[in-house]
Amino acid sequence: MASPAFSGLLEAIDRGAFPRTRKLLWRMLYNMLSRRWRDDDWRFMNYGFLPSGSAFPLGQDDEADRPFIGLYAQAVDGLPLDGAHVLEIGSGRGGGARYVARYHAPASVTGIDYSPATVQLARRLNGDVANLTFEVGDSEKLPFADASIDVVVNIESSHCYGDVAAFAREVERVLAPGGWFTFADMRGKTALAQLRQQLAVPGLTLRSETDLSKGVIAALDAAELRKRTRIAKIRFMRGFVAEFAGAQGSVLYRELSEGGVVYIAQRYQKNGSAISGSSAQAMG
Repeated sequence: MASPAFSGLLEAIDRGAFPRTRKLLWRMLYNMLSRRWRDDDWRFMNYGFLPSGSAFPLGQDDEADRPFIGLYAQAVDGLPLDGAHVLEIGSGRGGGARYVARYHAPASVTGIDYSPATVQLARRLNGDVANLTFEVGDSEKLPFADASIDVVVNIESSHCYGDVAAFAREVERVLAPGGWFTFADMRGKTALAQLRQQLAVPGLTLRSETDLSKGVIAALDAAELRKRTRIAKIRFMRGFVAEFAGAQGSVLYRELSEGGVVYIAQRYQKNGSAISGSSAQAMG
């Protein structure tokens, strides 16, 4: 049975209702989940993506997380990450930033998240990766200097923000000329036009847009047994967590399957010529 609380939350997101309150509620939710769901083998909280074509390479230790890593693999495929300074906004438990740091040879990867408990957990789960750090930060007020980042990654996080346009302006500010912003998230079909408008800030040029919905459903199916096994152990808010996880039968799963919710990926490039060599990352 669908959770009325989660259904109401989805409707509020599409309406754009109470943006600041929504932002604080999301922070409280992620703080709670990070304190209660501390499993060492669970570094991801996204819905995942499995491409229909050839599989992307992964080491054996990461195979169990393939459905979740898929969102990051498609996000950074072909981008100039070697020696780059990478920022993930909304890094959650840190699995995606970990993948980028270990598989794509960046100079550094910094993950920021609005939830202090989640940042603390990400540090614990990923402390073995040398070029990876996590900080508490606000997507709408990024603690980085102008033109200090080569690639910004934002995966399944923007629906939590109070002001998506302010977030996009901050991304443009911190990106170096020629730098890349790779984005993926879901919206109700009727809210897609508003999302595109919010992200279309001066200084960023849209290079591509892809509907990932079918691949996201495939990833949800692939991870269903693992999620259900874990959810069965939860006593607190089990129905809400099942909805939140996008389990089969949930509102989100049904809406994705029927086209009421669309999961899109976009890539933007900062206007101007790329600086020779990587930009120097600096905290503001």
